[in-house]
Amino acid sequence: MIKSMTGYGRAEHATEDYKFTVEIKSVNNRYLDIGIKMPRQLGMLESSIRAELKKYIGRGKVDVYITYEDLKEANMQVKYNSKIAGEYLKYLRQMAEEFGLDNDIRVTALSKYPDVFTMEEEPADPEQLWESLKLALCEAAENFVSARVREGEFLRNDLIGKLDEMQSHVDFITERSPQIVASYKQRLYDKVKELIGDSVIEDSRILQEVTIYADKVCVDEELVRLQSHIQATRAALDGSEGVGRKLDFIAQEMNRESNTILSKSDDLEVSDRAIELKTTVEKVREQIQNIE
Repeated sequence: MIKSMTGYGRAEHATEDYKFTVEIKSVNNRYLDIGIKMPRQLGMLESSIRAELKKYIGRGKVDVYITYEDLKEANMQVKYNSKIAGEYLKYLRQMAEEFGLDNDIRVTALSKYPDVFTMEEEPADPEQLWESLKLALCEAAENFVSARVREGEFLRNDLIGKLDEMQSHVDFITERSPQIVASYKQRLYDKVKELIGDSVIEDSRILQEVTIYADKVCVDEELVRLQSHIQATRAALDGSEGVGRKLDFIAQEMNRESNTILSKSDDLEVSDRAIELKTTVEKVREQIQNIE
């Protein structure tokens, strides 16, 4: 089962205290690159989020968006700053002495001074937050993986079709190659016959020239390796997940062999097929870039 590197997953999870929404998107990338956008209150959970996502994702540029709502009614608490209250009281007494005024400061008046009492948001329990967030995160990741698997099946079918096309080109060149040498031998024999007329033709000399030519245009090794690469690609597509890097390497080798076949070609029909082969290999390489 192969997976595409593009995908999308979303999930929501709500409890009496919290509501989380998680969205996951991804595009192609050589390695795993996770970017997370979330409220600052969840910053302490980033390492846990990354560790959890790595259980589901092996490769790709992944963007994760997390929104968070605190549904608790009483999530604010009063903070009393005795130091600031003491400073206010000290200077009020000083003012009373300096200006001969009555020190009529009362607690109710002092409490109204700035920063004596403040309202602060009650910090959330990280374990409780993670317990709720993890449910939404895992569900979104599972939906994300399902989308990648569906897209991966389309990629697999497309690649199988392209591999069949490559196989047809390889089979044609394999069948055609011996005919090229035989045709060259006959053309060489006819040309020499034309030049020397009724004189005796040295078959050994003709055979030597044919051997040199055959060695020059021989692509047997390249065809064998291409055949092996096609089989290896088919096996990988039917095997386990996370084969993108392996297939990328195989595709590079396919491209190298097809280039060599094209460069050695001295026959119009083989050249045409070699060009088609190279074009198909390029298409395979492009599609493999999308596989995780």
